[in-house]
Amino acid sequence: MKRRTGQDRAITRHWRPATQAVRGGTARSEFGETSEALFLTSGYAYDCAEDAAARFRGEQAGMTYSRLQNPTVQMLEQRIALMEGAEACRTMASGMAAMTAALLCQLQTGDHVVAGRAAFGSCRWLVDTLLPKFGITTTVIDARDPQAFADATRPETKVYFFETPANPTMDIVDLKAVCGIARERGIVSVVDNAFATPVLQRPLEFGADVVAYSATKLMDGQGRVLAGAVCGTEDFVENTLLSFTRNTGPTLSPFNAWVVLKGLETLDLRARRQSESALQVGRFLEGRVPRVLHPGLPSHPQHNLAMSQMDAAGPIFAFEVDGGRRQAHGLLDALELIDISNNIGDSRSLMTHPSSTTHAGVSEEVRLGMGVTENMLRLNVGLEDPLDLIDDLDQALRKVGL
Repeated sequence: MKRRTGQDRAITRHWRPATQAVRGGTARSEFGETSEALFLTSGYAYDCAEDAAARFRGEQAGMTYSRLQNPTVQMLEQRIALMEGAEACRTMASGMAAMTAALLCQLQTGDHVVAGRAAFGSCRWLVDTLLPKFGITTTVIDARDPQAFADATRPETKVYFFETPANPTMDIVDLKAVCGIARERGIVSVVDNAFATPVLQRPLEFGADVVAYSATKLMDGQGRVLAGAVCGTEDFVENTLLSFTRNTGPTLSPFNAWVVLKGLETLDLRARRQSESALQVGRFLEGRVPRVLHPGLPSHPQHNLAMSQMDAAGPIFAFEVDGGRRQAHGLLDALELIDISNNIGDSRSLMTHPSSTTHAGVSEEVRLGMGVTENMLRLNVGLEDPLDLIDDLDQALRKVGL
């Protein structure tokens, strides 16, 4: 029966990633629809009272409430898990809901976290502000150095948390080395893989325990909805993460799940095309600005490491001007095609000044410690013709004297 082929792991585990992205997790109703159905329901009816009781006891298969299960959301979770090579996945209302849940579900007062210093501003807020409020101590290190994780580890260390590539500095973390250190010491490694997605990088293959996403970014890929996801073993998702999400409610809506399902169908095509265009744009900028931070370019200090663990470098990179915020803002204001926006992963090219937007919520000291300077700009290369993007950057650079 083909109606539930997409949910049969004995079949789907043999599919290649591009096929999984289109068909993985699909469960057709009695109508035989080809596109995934959108189930806009908050609750479910039971044939009898004992069925309801049995489901709540966990003795009967079936759904009870859309804060816990929904057919559309479940299809998305199964598809992401297949693409990631994970046993299970739990989706969330946003990327930050996913990051928060991935950490808090397994930490308690007295625990310790080692985190990479280069990170999205809100992720640094979790590490620097939220976790300490609950008596969870944190140590921030330069994640480019695997030994820094080992040196910062204490007997009470429970989690290593880092991004690779990091937002917006494009720092690369040696996944095999750091996750190996974590495994040796019984520490859970939590990797934010939003810049790459499983199409370009699969941290679990390098020993990571948990992979977290802002699916808002490349997975949706068209700037439409917010979504997040956490992948790991079935034991972690069902016995550690699920109780946290069940009772705190960072639930992904069925409509948003459906939109991300549609985005996943073209993720492989978009990610690779945008990666190629970003390389072309990056090469142009190398001859015009003081510094380009693009892991796909040989000039990046960790280029070889990036290419050893990524299939492509992705559509996002950073570069620096030399005239501080005034020149950076002037360049943004001079753009005619590229939008000023703090989002990433979109099919449209977007640029932002991290110091005054995505990282404005952390102190200047923290920003500088990350390497986020007033000179830095972050560029998301979309699906436009890269020559048009280069033309736009060229005229904008000339207007600010570069």
